[in-house]
Amino acid sequence: MPSIAAIQLNGSSDIERNFRQTAALVAEAAAAGASLIATPEATDYLGPHEEKVALAEPIDGPRARRYAALAAQHGVQLLIGSVAERGPSPPGGGPPTHAYNTSLLFGPDGSLQASYRKIHLFDVDLLGQGGVRFAESARTLPGDRLVVAETPLGPLGLSVCYDLRFPELYRGLIDRGATLLSVPSAFTLMTGKDHWHTLLRARAIECQATVIAPAQWGPHDDGGLRRSYGHALIIDAWGTVLAECGDGEGFCIAQVHPARTARIRQEIPLAAHRRL
Repeated sequence: MPSIAAIQLNGSSDIERNFRQTAALVAEAAAAGASLIATPEATDYLGPHEEKVALAEPIDGPRARRYAALAAQHGVQLLIGSVAERGPSPPGGGPPTHAYNTSLLFGPDGSLQASYRKIHLFDVDLLGQGGVRFAESARTLPGDRLVVAETPLGPLGLSVCYDLRFPELYRGLIDRGATLLSVPSAFTLMTGKDHWHTLLRARAIECQATVIAPAQWGPHDDGGLRRSYGHALIIDAWGTVLAECGDGEGFCIAQVHPARTARIRQEIPLAAHRRL
């Protein structure tokens, strides 16, 4: 039975360190039998946004090619939860002022099979509750397209982190045939402890889909701006947590049962019952 793995990282502004950790965990997950491996949001860089824009590359740039080679080395499908994709130059010329937050799916041969630009950007003010103030849109452009990619385990609908709070996005992915959903994230500690498990299980149940949610964990070297919750998860179409990471870097792994998803959809035919 095929397996999927969700990786948990403690990302930083050190791109080389991030890649070494990612490569080591991908190798371990592949050795454990995972054929689809997913990494968190901001796999390549998690630090100040001004530097992120300056460091951003095209999706066929040198850092993306290293991830492609990693997928080919281990013969797995590799979802890099997100990277900083170079944005357009401003109308008057000059260097880009914004990047995209982009998921990349590589095939076992290293080919780029799909890319998805995060649609919903994390602009929140939680200081009054002891949390963070964060304006992702200050340096990031939103995507505008839903993406479903083919995998041997079934069609995979792509999303990133804050997208999780918008169920209409996932309904759109299911309408396009998805039976698996990826939610690579860097959920803050404050919101994660209250909302992470609940939202992910809700998406799995209402979409009747397997959810793979790799995660960032711990404090990051972005000036103390944020600390990530972690708890990378794999959840089946019934809402059952199949695997979960604890504290620290690592991965969780679980078998995928497409027939179980199909049976759940047959027994409770939500798609046929929808009225809106």
